[in-house]
Amino acid sequence: MMHRLPSPLPAPAVPPLAAPCALQPMTEELLDSILTIENVAFTHPWSRGNFADALRSGYHAQVLLDGDTVLGYFVAMQILDEVHLLNLTVSPLHQGQGLARTLLGALCDWSRHTAHAQWLWLEVRESNQRARRLYEHYGFAQVGARKKYYPVHHGERETAILMSMSLWP
Repeated sequence: MMHRLPSPLPAPAVPPLAAPCALQPMTEELLDSILTIENVAFTHPWSRGNFADALRSGYHAQVLLDGDTVLGYFVAMQILDEVHLLNLTVSPLHQGQGLARTLLGALCDWSRHTAHAQWLWLEVRESNQRARRLYEHYGFAQVGARKKYYPVHHGERETAILMSMSLWP
């Protein structure tokens, strides 16, 4: 007997990529450009080792490029029927153009149709209202909070909002 998956939930409209923008797998050769963005975008950025470990571990990592220029990227890890978004970043120089929605749309599509995941999970800083609105628009709902999860400064820590989204009805 053949098992059929239910139809996926409809995804919010994602702006088409403007030519010559393209998504491609993240590679070690792109890490210098990625680290430049990471260090500008975050007070506590991922290190080269974090990205290299993710690539060696086979995590799903994509980069949005305009020619040779890295505009943004994401890294996600699949565990059984769940995908956990670990990092989604758009260069501060290119924010506000719908690129985060494009990256999130690509992740959702891969999670549904390639990874055959049932759920998508993420943590986001409680103070990151812009990202939280993006995720809520996409259908994520807050399901919990992790107190003192993210480092802030001088030993202080910030709450992470745990969000999830069902990929199938």
